[in-house]
Amino acid sequence: MTETFDRATLIDLLAQQWDAIDALVAPLDEDRWRTPSSLPGWTVFDVLAHMVGTESWLLGDRPPAHDPTTAKTDVRALPYVRNETAVLNEIWVDRLRPLSGARLLEFYRDVIARRRAALAAMGDAEWEKETVSPIGQVTYGRFMRVRLFDCWMHELDIADALGVPVEEGGPRGELAFAEFVGSIPRVVAKKGEAPDGARITFALTGPLARTLHIEVAGRARYVDAFDEPATVEIGLDSRLFARLGGGRTTAEEHLDEITIQGDAELGRRIVRHLAFTI
Repeated sequence: MTETFDRATLIDLLAQQWDAIDALVAPLDEDRWRTPSSLPGWTVFDVLAHMVGTESWLLGDRPPAHDPTTAKTDVRALPYVRNETAVLNEIWVDRLRPLSGARLLEFYRDVIARRRAALAAMGDAEWEKETVSPIGQVTYGRFMRVRLFDCWMHELDIADALGVPVEEGGPRGELAFAEFVGSIPRVVAKKGEAPDGARITFALTGPLARTLHIEVAGRARYVDAFDEPATVEIGLDSRLFARLGGGRTTAEEHLDEITIQGDAELGRRIVRHLAFTI
């Protein structure tokens, strides 16, 4: 299936995203590289190591050999590893941990340079070929939109850990956020248990401000407007919305930043169960 967004634009936004992450970590000393992030068990170093692993895997590379001077980690025993994707992620992170932050950044730059070249050389048939992705079997181009979202979220993970503000809007943020909000109707119905007939509005402020209307009628879907008043309207900043959906924080930690009008019980249940990313 041909993608509905421009291929050249997506590749360019991916390149910009990779550059933004490079600029964010380049000034770090070794102590700052090891700053804990909101992701269980991972530091800033580990977040970038994960990105190196994913982009390396897309190039067909295998994880480095285990460093014999360090103890082996049983990654399957880690409490936050719940599937085979997480196992592979942890193997890459664990194998790269003995490196210094500066060496990891060199590794990252080499991998990203090769990924850029690979994307630039890819033909239409390869771009539109079905491939395995975190959201199932999709075209390679669709997978790259998922990659943009994933890398965008990891930029936020690193920035939040370091206490450094970054631009969350703009073209990169808009496309990444569009990928993110595409899953929200399903999450609202399945995890938030919004009943049939419910009408949910998210009124988002901040850098990615927008109003999202979700109607549950057999299944949950976006609509332009409701024929009747919303069952519940939930107001919050787009930055918090992204982090709740990413499981980076909980609604309980930010109740004073969330407004709920209408069915308060449904609204609270929804915001407490927004996390859906791996």
